[in-house]
Amino acid sequence: MNITIVTVGKLKEKYLKQGIDEYLKRLSSYAKVDIIELPDEKAPETLSDVEMLQIKEKEGERILGKISADAHVIALAIEGKMKSSDELADTLDKLATYGKSKVVFVIGGSLGLGTSVMQRADEALSFSKMTFPHQLMRLILVEQIYRAFRINRGEPYHK
Repeated sequence: MNITIVTVGKLKEKYLKQGIDEYLKRLSSYAKVDIIELPDEKAPETLSDVEMLQIKEKEGERILGKISADAHVIALAIEGKMKSSDELADTLDKLATYGKSKVVFVIGGSLGLGTSVMQRADEALSFSKMTFPHQLMRLILVEQIYRAFRINRGEPYHK
């Protein structure tokens, strides 16, 4: 399976990079995982609703440019469907079984994802009703992908 994580914004925190690198190393025996980091749109501290939409759409254009037509796209969005780790594992297992070997997870910038990206997404996934920094979501996501492969292989992993 080929998994791509398309994310907006540069990861600066060393501790997050180290955690992500650790899970990417662990995942390497299960799947090919790439992270594509896109620049976020520069914006002033206070924005009108129209300016927010414009920024999300500009970031969305860059995101969509990195997604192939045959990819199954899972957008991370607070309004998405919440799944347990077992349900995410089941989703990935079914995608692999039915020939969807390219899976793209999308993490938007600090303003979230634009309409065009949400329309392209095959599903929207929420990790919580809480808001997390998008940089931290990368670490949480790669850990959950790793956990999903362990679950699907029947291998032990801490609960």
